[in-house]
Amino acid sequence: MKAVILCGGYGTRLSEETDLRPKPMVKIGEKPILWHIMKIYEKFRIIDFELALGYKSEVIKEYFLNYTSLNNDFKINTKSGDITTTSKNVDENWNINLVYTGLDTMTGGRLLRLKSSLNGQNTFLLTYGDGISDINISELVKFHNSHGKIATLTAVRPPVRFGELLINKNKVQEFKEKPQAVKGWINGGFFVFNKEIFDFIDGDETMLEREPLERLAGIGELMAFKHSGYWQCMDTKRDRDNLEKLYHDNNAPWISK
Repeated sequence: MKAVILCGGYGTRLSEETDLRPKPMVKIGEKPILWHIMKIYEKFRIIDFELALGYKSEVIKEYFLNYTSLNNDFKINTKSGDITTTSKNVDENWNINLVYTGLDTMTGGRLLRLKSSLNGQNTFLLTYGDGISDINISELVKFHNSHGKIATLTAVRPPVRFGELLINKNKVQEFKEKPQAVKGWINGGFFVFNKEIFDFIDGDETMLEREPLERLAGIGELMAFKHSGYWQCMDTKRDRDNLEKLYHDNNAPWISK
């Protein structure tokens, strides 16, 4: 099963960092938050990734292009260009497809641009490039397979409010993205989609969190996996600083002990 990670946004509310790099490349400890997200999936044997790139895509491409050399010691002959790795410090065995999906493309449009890359995938995972959690991906997928609907989102109770979900018996009855006042569960990403999701996306201007999810909720095809554990998005510098503190205090819930 493949995991799509949306990495193309501008991250304007974290401009202290994102003037120089895309938000998924902002570091928590020594590694970008994107790396932490991929490690969450890796815990559950998800190692095939589709990265939907946009703003400052070259930073993410360069990071993975040089990943082996940056994380290992090596010898190089400057004339021939021959490289010999002298240490094996890379544990990750990831297959990564890095796709530029446009600078101003909306979240649904970015997913639609990956349709050909996801050909043959009846079911796939998707999340945002700025949110981490101690979610059990295996339980999420098991829940999705059990109900037979097109889409599952992970519902969380965050320390701040974003979008509101009305849930009855794990079925999303109403989806409202970022209302003025919110109570209860919100959309925390970590989706599972069947391939039929593409029938609900029109083009680059489609925001996944608007018409597609709203329509799916309206016809009873959007389910909620309730996660009561840790979840946090890195939306502001304060969020980033809190995540950094958890990491350096060895108290990061999203990291396996």
